[in-house]
Amino acid sequence: MSFPTDTDHAVEELADLFHLLGDPTRLRIVLACLAQPIAVSDIAATLDLSSSLVSHHLRLLRAARIVKAERQGKQVFYSAADAHISGLLADMFEHIAEPATGLDA
Repeated sequence: MSFPTDTDHAVEELADLFHLLGDPTRLRIVLACLAQPIAVSDIAATLDLSSSLVSHHLRLLRAARIVKAERQGKQVFYSAADAHISGLLADMFEHIAEPATGLDA
């Protein structure tokens, strides 16, 4: 694994990314976008949120390149920006599913 040469800038960007994903509502929205592209109205209905709130979070997630948007007719469909996002989330879910190893004693 290689790390960027401008570590300070990269750490700031990574902290911003984790901050965005640290919000439970935004994380649920990203998870809703993983399986297949999904419209704002479908995300809102699935998560029992208003479309305007979902749109607000999607703007932030899109600016951070966590999700991407694709217009199809009058609707915009959102999906994970790339395999890195889905891989990161899959790895983190696997991590929290592991039993504790007794290191915190």
